[in-house]
Amino acid sequence: MAVNHRRMNCAPEQVFTVLADGWLYPTWVVGASRMRGVDDSWPGVDSTIHHSVGVWPALLDDSTVLLEWNPPRHAMLKARGWPAGEAHVAIDVQPRGNGCVVRITEDVVAGPARLVPKILSDVVIRARNTETLHRLAYLAEGGAGGAR
Repeated sequence: MAVNHRRMNCAPEQVFTVLADGWLYPTWVVGASRMRGVDDSWPGVDSTIHHSVGVWPALLDDSTVLLEWNPPRHAMLKARGWPAGEAHVAIDVQPRGNGCVVRITEDVVAGPARLVPKILSDVVIRARNTETLHRLAYLAEGGAGGAR
């Protein structure tokens, strides 16, 4: 299980405003390259965002399902990245002083990626999620999705 933390200079609600806008997903998730659609019920539990992963022209259409939604503290996603597999991604936010601390915990749950030694996959996921949290911070601190 890969775990990353980042201090952000914004309220937890601002982080969840970004998460609630499914159309912003490829701007903060490393690997997601474009959005194809967002369920009208997003960010409702069991709602789906439809995105593509990869770099043109080698794009694969995939989706992410919202499993848990408890703003402004917790969200759980099932992110698909086939043919590699699927992962559960928990995003937890705690207030800290004038800002907050955001923790992303990601665990591969299905597909060929489960065959990769855990120590190796966690190193790769942590590296990717360092940049993911960097991007999420820019968006939340900058007021994306009406977060101000």
